[in-house]
Amino acid sequence: MSPLESLRIAARALRVNKLRSALTVLGIVVGVGAVVCMVSVGAGAQAEVSEKIRTLGANLLLVMPGARNSGGARLESGTQPTLTVEDAASIRRELADVQVAAPLLSRSLPLVAANRNWVTVVAGINPDYLVAREWQVASGRLFTSDEIATGAKVAIVGAVIVEELFNGGSGIAETLRIGNVPFTVTGVLDKKGLGAAGRSQDDVVFVPLSAAKSRVLGAVRGTTREALDFISIKVSDTAAMSEVEREVEALLRQRHRIRGDAPSDFRIENPADVLFARGAAMRLLASLLIAVAAVSLVVGGISIMNIMLVSVTERTREIGLRMAVGARRREIRWQFLIEAAILALVGGLVGAFLGAAAAVAIAWKAGWPVLISPWAIILACAFAGVIGISFGLYPAHRAARLDPIVALRFE
Repeated sequence: MSPLESLRIAARALRVNKLRSALTVLGIVVGVGAVVCMVSVGAGAQAEVSEKIRTLGANLLLVMPGARNSGGARLESGTQPTLTVEDAASIRRELADVQVAAPLLSRSLPLVAANRNWVTVVAGINPDYLVAREWQVASGRLFTSDEIATGAKVAIVGAVIVEELFNGGSGIAETLRIGNVPFTVTGVLDKKGLGAAGRSQDDVVFVPLSAAKSRVLGAVRGTTREALDFISIKVSDTAAMSEVEREVEALLRQRHRIRGDAPSDFRIENPADVLFARGAAMRLLASLLIAVAAVSLVVGGISIMNIMLVSVTERTREIGLRMAVGARRREIRWQFLIEAAILALVGGLVGAFLGAAAAVAIAWKAGWPVLISPWAIILACAFAGVIGISFGLYPAHRAARLDPIVALRFE
């Protein structure tokens, strides 16, 4: 008997009991679907981490005001500013492995342009900030040294601001009122997408730090209104990150006159570490769910074996008749193995489709990143096929070992 004929007979046998066949593959469908869905979530998490590290900028450290959490509560720093422009200048000047130390001072403020309103973060920066974050302008230009020195009323905006306020125009040379102060847009930033906190990095306005302090933020020297939101530090070499972190802490503790075991009034964070931890957590969750899905696949394999054993019993006379007219034991064995493989592969294909659909639904509903890999689908279906054949071996062997005389007498 040819393999094609064996396949045809196996398919016909499965069509005779459609409902039973469908229920048999349910475990395979669930298992493969869960594997494809969770692998897609895990791959998406890894891709998101890589992309966010790229958009944040390589070799980046953030120095932020306020002590680290202690007993569930953050230790505040009192009424005096904890991070100042002078701190940033000192870090850049005194630490050899620091390429850039860029201060940032920001507030959420209303914007008005062309009779449109918007509220977003307005940040005062020095040009070094854009260097630290590896940010380029898509059109226009950066601030000039004269504009920085004089606190000129100029602004660089993100793509979201252009879309919301300038009605599809370029935004360059347009007037943008920040609070009640008119600024001229000199540049539009490249799109960066979502940041580590899940907020759009394109919904932002940058102005010279001197202009922010004197014209829109009302910073008062020596008070918390002048305190920086953070200092972005770009390290020259990835290998020096840990050493620079220790040096920055020692330098700022000295500048802030913090002695002994007293807690620092600032904290240093590596955004890449936070993103890696988040990605690792999502991958761990995906791995646990894949393990559960693997159990479901095994259960599906056991279901296939049980149904195939029932099928062997029901078709004992048929098997005996085929042997009596010349069918060899090998052909009987192959027929039942093909039936088991068909059940598993059909379940695998249906499960792969449903798993991919579930991954897309998760991306749409929960906002989780997903990346559907063709290799994940292929491997999951292949594994389902292996499960089907493995659990179909015993029923196939049992069918092939039947004595044709005894089988023909079976009632």
